[in-house]
Amino acid sequence: MNLSAPVGATRKRKVVGRGSGSGIGCTCGRGSNGQKSRSGYSRQIGFEGGQMPLARRIPKRGFNNETFKHEFQVINVRDLNCFKDGDRVDYDTLLEKRLINKKCRFVKLLGKGELTKKINVVVHKASGKAVEIVEKPGGTVEIVL
Repeated sequence: MNLSAPVGATRKRKVVGRGSGSGIGCTCGRGSNGQKSRSGYSRQIGFEGGQMPLARRIPKRGFNNETFKHEFQVINVRDLNCFKDGDRVDYDTLLEKRLINKKCRFVKLLGKGELTKKINVVVHKASGKAVEIVEKPGGTVEIVL
């Protein structure tokens, strides 16, 4: 079985710079001399021919505090049922049980589900409902940041 492209799907490469009789001799279809006629030319995004680019003409506004932002991994109370009574649940133990990954260093506990065991939880943030659910069977929630 021979596979080939349908007729008209491929074209031969245009051979340029082979005399004025070919129709694409001399400047090879690039126009007169200038920056864009040179080999290796590639324009930067937003380049406006030497004019001050739009991105630099418009004033900067606002405030960005991205450097100090803490991203949290979320874990629900129902996921903590895999621990035994009296266990201490912190970042390292959550990693061991594969309930979180190393992507973010901060953990937030949310109150979805039920908890039947008395455990001591050490997290960076916790919702009010989550604290309530953990403390109901006699456990504690410690918030460390």
